[in-house]
Amino acid sequence: MLRNVAAVLVDGVNPFELGVVCEVFGIDRSDDGLPVYDFAVASAERPVLRANAGFSMQVEHGLERLEAADLIAVPAGSGYESRTFPPGLLDALNRAVERGARVLSVCSGVFVLGAAGLLDGRRCAVHWRHAQELSRRYPRAIVEPDVLYVDEDPVITSAGTAAGIDACLHIVRKEQGPEVANRIARRMVVPPHRDGGQAQYIERPLPRSECDTVAEVLVWMERNLDQEVTVEQLAARALMSPRTFARRFQQETGTTPYRWILRQRVLLAQRLLEVTDETVDAIAGRTGFGNAAALRHQFVRAVGTTPHAYRRTFRGPQAA
Repeated sequence: MLRNVAAVLVDGVNPFELGVVCEVFGIDRSDDGLPVYDFAVASAERPVLRANAGFSMQVEHGLERLEAADLIAVPAGSGYESRTFPPGLLDALNRAVERGARVLSVCSGVFVLGAAGLLDGRRCAVHWRHAQELSRRYPRAIVEPDVLYVDEDPVITSAGTAAGIDACLHIVRKEQGPEVANRIARRMVVPPHRDGGQAQYIERPLPRSECDTVAEVLVWMERNLDQEVTVEQLAARALMSPRTFARRFQQETGTTPYRWILRQRVLLAQRLLEVTDETVDAIAGRTGFGNAAALRHQFVRAVGTTPHAYRRTFRGPQAA
C-alpha cells in the first residue's frame, strides 16, 4: 500500500517538477476523505540546495529518509543530462527497488535512474529533447521518446512537466483506485487520466539530408503534401531508378518515402489544428489524407489522440 513518499533532490532541481510531486503526494486532502501520505523532501547532497530558478531551499532530511519510503520520486533538474550524481543516492535507489519500493522520475530525473542502473533492460520515458542523450549515455535503456510515461514496475518514468502529473496520478490510480485519483485530479484542476502511451506534443524538425541526393525531392514533397505520389514519380524527379532512389532515401533520412510523407502530413495537420479554424475535412484535403476518416485513423496512430481532442487541448473546448 502506498503510504510513505519521498522526493529526493540534488542541486539544480526544477521547482515545477518538484512541485508536481509535492502537489499530488504532499497535500493534506483528508477534508475530502482522501488519503494522506507521509510525505517528505530529502537532499542527496547538502541541507541547502540550489534550485535552477535562482533561489535556495533548506531541506530537512537526508538520504536516510529514503529507507522508509514506498515511493521515491526524482524530479527533473538543470544539467542532469550531463552531470554525475552522488554514489549514496544511487545506492539508496537500488536498495529501495530491492526491498520492493517504487521509484519515479519526472523528465530529466530519469538520468539519475540511468546512473543507478535502474533503466537497464527497461522501457523508459523522457522529454523528447533528452531522448537521444539518454540513449547515448545508457545504451541498455529502451527509450520511448514519444510517450507521456512508462510503468515498468517498480520503475516509473515520465516525460516533461505535465506528464509528471499524469505519472503521479497513474500511481495513485494503481494503488488506491480511479475514484481517489480522479478526486485528486479534480482538486488540482487537471485531466483525471491521460494514458501513458499517448504521444508527447512534439514539433519535430523535418529530416534533412546531409547529402544532396534527395534534398530537392524532400523540399518538393514538403510543398506538395496534398498530392498522391509514387516512388516511381519521386525517383524520376531525382533522376534515379526507383530501386536506387528508395535505397538512397532510406540511407539519408532513416525512413522510407511513404513513412516520411505520412509523418509530415500528420505534422502539418497538427499545425493546422493548432492555428486555424478549418474543419477536419478541409485539413484532411490539405494534408493529402483525402477525408476526415483517413486523417483520424493516421492521426490517432501517430499522436495517440483524435484531431478534435488535439485541437481542444491547444485551443480550448470552443474550438472543437
